[in-house]
Amino acid sequence: MKKSSKKEPVRVKADNEGLGIGLLDVIFPFFLPIKGLVWIGKKLKETAEAEITDKSKVQEELLDLQMRFEMDEINEEEYEKKEAKLLERLEAIRKYEEEKEGR
Repeated sequence: MKKSSKKEPVRVKADNEGLGIGLLDVIFPFFLPIKGLVWIGKKLKETAEAEITDKSKVQEELLDLQMRFEMDEINEEEYEKKEAKLLERLEAIRKYEEEKEGR
């Protein structure tokens, strides 16, 4: 059997999340700076969200706090206050993740 010498055209997937330039950008180039600012804003939001909702960072802070308490670097009252704040942060992260999954 002889294979066909006809080659299939290469298909390129469009990156809708990138800053790709389309026909409207060529026709209306004055919108490019606005499009760039919107893209930067989205990236900043994603980065901030990832940092704020980082459970491992809060858990690491809890371990550090416990170690400082056990080594008598802080007293029990200070330990309990800081522990309560960190546990509240963990709970807030958990609720946020549940809401995000529910969307």
